[in-house]
Amino acid sequence: MRLPKPALLASALLLSACTPSAPADTKGAPPSAAPAAAQSPAATAPSDNLNAVLWIQRSEEYRANSLSIFRAAADHLDAALAEKNWDALVPEERELIGTATALPPAVIMDIDETVLDNSPYQARLIQNGLEYNDITWAQWVAEKKAKPVPGVLDFARAAEAKGVTILYLSNRAQHLQQATLANLRAEGLPVKDESVFLGLGTVVEGCEQHGTEKTCRRRLAGRDYRVLMQFGDQLGDFVDILSNTPEARTALLDEYGDWFGERWWMLANPSYGGWEPAQFNNAWNQPAGARREAKRAALDLAR
Repeated sequence: MRLPKPALLASALLLSACTPSAPADTKGAPPSAAPAAAQSPAATAPSDNLNAVLWIQRSEEYRANSLSIFRAAADHLDAALAEKNWDALVPEERELIGTATALPPAVIMDIDETVLDNSPYQARLIQNGLEYNDITWAQWVAEKKAKPVPGVLDFARAAEAKGVTILYLSNRAQHLQQATLANLRAEGLPVKDESVFLGLGTVVEGCEQHGTEKTCRRRLAGRDYRVLMQFGDQLGDFVDILSNTPEARTALLDEYGDWFGERWWMLANPSYGGWEPAQFNNAWNQPAGARREAKRAALDLAR
């Protein structure tokens, strides 16, 4: 799930959502084995995100993890369809209590790092010593080059074959809809029609939306579908986070932990997300060095 940084600054005390990766640390010196004049500072400066992005792109462990999640979810799909009271929306988001069983089935999926792998975009930021911004992100989306997260194609096609609609509930802005749907279709993912894209800016009648939180859009999905499962890479993909602090996030997981592995399915994403700014009080306006020190201070040295 991708969230523009200004939106996070505006709503950090009210909700949690994905945030861009930290910028490269420009204090690092080039490796001694390479002539300083031969490499740019951006290409040689250390980045907090290097290992995370490299793990996503090069480790078989990441691939195995994603395959495991989607295969396990597929094994639960028949039970979800058969159980009339099976519902992946929290009670306060289901407006039509008692009538959901008459609605057609659907699965809600976040897009970024849940359905589509945007690690090449993150890799470019690392290589060029940059941070996320709306312009470079829109340019990447326009390229329509994102590949499916391992395992998602088989799951989505199996769900479609059972009459389950895939809803793409994303914090990609609404103006990126056409490029996003073209990317999904090109990679073979089911796209029933344009209505399945519930991007940032989707109007939900009768629901007051706050920043980038997804509550209203989940409620909209619940008006037309019986939601069997939800997939995401961030806690905020499943439930509204009112306070993006480590303590509040832990409390939410404690409350809804039993939902994961049955109704909710979490994909691993170490490269960005609400977990990171929670370590430095959501203060993205701090210098990179100050943010890094806050993250170092959050390390547990003797669990």
